[in-house]
Amino acid sequence: MKKANTLHEIIDEKFEGLAAKGKLLAQFVLSHPDKAVFMTTRQLAAAVGASEATVVRFVRQLGFESYALFISSLRDFIDRELTLIERRELRHPVRDGDDKELDRLVEQDIRNISAMHKGLDLDVIKKVRQAMKNASRIYVLGSRLSYSSAHYMGWTLSKIRSGITILKGSDTTAMDRMIFAPPDSIVIVIATSRYPNELIRLGKTAGRQGMAQVLITDSPSCPLIQFSDHVLIAPQRSIPYLGSPVSLVCLIHYLLHTLALEMGDEVKTHQEQLEQAYLENDIWFN
Repeated sequence: MKKANTLHEIIDEKFEGLAAKGKLLAQFVLSHPDKAVFMTTRQLAAAVGASEATVVRFVRQLGFESYALFISSLRDFIDRELTLIERRELRHPVRDGDDKELDRLVEQDIRNISAMHKGLDLDVIKKVRQAMKNASRIYVLGSRLSYSSAHYMGWTLSKIRSGITILKGSDTTAMDRMIFAPPDSIVIVIATSRYPNELIRLGKTAGRQGMAQVLITDSPSCPLIQFSDHVLIAPQRSIPYLGSPVSLVCLIHYLLHTLALEMGDEVKTHQEQLEQAYLENDIWFN
């Protein structure tokens, strides 16, 4: 299988050589990618009335060594190829009023947060916290949808320690700042599907500068993983129409909360200085 091929191209190329059940599986995957991407072999087999062995054979006929690699390619197909219009067609329609849509969206966010919670590697969290404590400067980088999460993280980090810079991927001066960053700086990249090229370019720039790089993303297929020293994933258990940063923000909140607890008196001193500045400059409404 050529890496450059998309899943759609692979299925088109192999379709005529598939058995009847294999063709049904191919049609189901392309017609319902939002469902298939979250299915086990057993669930996918049941969806078309086939056996698990047929699913395994189907995956191998397409050129994938494992079902996990097939699902990863399907996720890539969804992340990179589906337009906003196509994503809109995948979303569940509102049939029973606003309250039902609220229930559906809340349940969707709960599933995403639960998936993040169950899959979180606490050893990686500890390494990321250590890197954040030791770095002379932290650059928090986001673009488009992920910029809102990056801004939240950078703003909150500035209440924990000094030396925080928030960068927006679409701002061309972001590259200038990263090129002249101190050598013991780290960059934290927040990346959500669909992954903007401007964010990938900045990730490459950070790598060329030798900066330690932390990636917080929503999928193991994120193209920035290859440039990153540490990766934290808040996986999506649904295909977002307009994007959903809820589980990412939850992960960031946990990371910052535990960092603040770990830093102890350093945070207290930092926050006392902030509160004095707020008081002297009449920052808050009174």
